[in-house]
Amino acid sequence: MMLFGSILTLFGALFLFLGALGLVRMPDVYNRMQAGTKATTLGSLLFFLGIAIRHWHGGFPVRLLLLIIFVILTNPISSHVLARAAHFTGIKLSSRSVQDDLAAEEK
Repeated sequence: MMLFGSILTLFGALFLFLGALGLVRMPDVYNRMQAGTKATTLGSLLFFLGIAIRHWHGGFPVRLLLLIIFVILTNPISSHVLARAAHFTGIKLSSRSVQDDLAAEEK
C-alpha cells in the first residue's frame, strides 16, 4: 500500500510539474489557464490521494479527501471566471490560435 501511495504521489508531482511547464510554454492567457487548470487539478488529486493512502490512519485521510473535493469543485469555476474576465477586458488570443468562437457572437 505504501508503494501504491508513493507512485500516486510521484505521478501527481509529475502532473504539477507539467502544469507549471505549460504556464511557461503556452502563448496566451487562455492557453495558459487551460494547461494550468487541467494539469494542476489532476496533479493535486493524485498527490493528495497518494498521501492519503500512505498515511491511512486517524483523521488525516478524511481531511485530504475533503481537500480533494474542494479542489474538484473550485478549480473549474475559478478557471472559468478568469477566462471570462480576460475575455471581457479585451485580451486577445495569440496569433497561433486557430479560431475565436466568442468574437463571432459579440458582433
